[in-house]
Amino acid sequence: MVSNTHDHGHSHDHGHDHDHDHGHDHDSGEDHGSFKSYMIGFILSVILTAIPFWLVMGDVLESRTATLLVIMLFGVVQVFVHMIYFLHMNTKSQGGWIFMSLLFTLVVVMITLVGSLWVMYNMNKNMMPTMTMEQMRNMP
Repeated sequence: MVSNTHDHGHSHDHGHDHDHDHGHDHDSGEDHGSFKSYMIGFILSVILTAIPFWLVMGDVLESRTATLLVIMLFGVVQVFVHMIYFLHMNTKSQGGWIFMSLLFTLVVVMITLVGSLWVMYNMNKNMMPTMTMEQMRNMP
């Protein structure tokens, strides 16, 4: 009789790792968030949106400049809330490279915002005709 068992030395492992890790490294400082952290972020976002809305709609501050500065401050705080609670950025993620890229992005955004405000202010000051309120009311 001839035996039909063929052992060709093949392993049926195929190089697959079956521990189902799928690239999630839990020791790298990455935080995937919890329901509690998402709710804290959501509540802070709502508060940080409602207060500037109230400041403008209620005409709370007498100075428009003060109102603008407060709104910008709340906007900056809200950016940090979103980065921490929704994007899970911290100084430990990816060995600190995410934090460094965040700082670079913030510098570029600040240069863009300050430069844009500076250009618009100078264009308004140097190119707009000087008209009184009475002349503007009588315009066709």
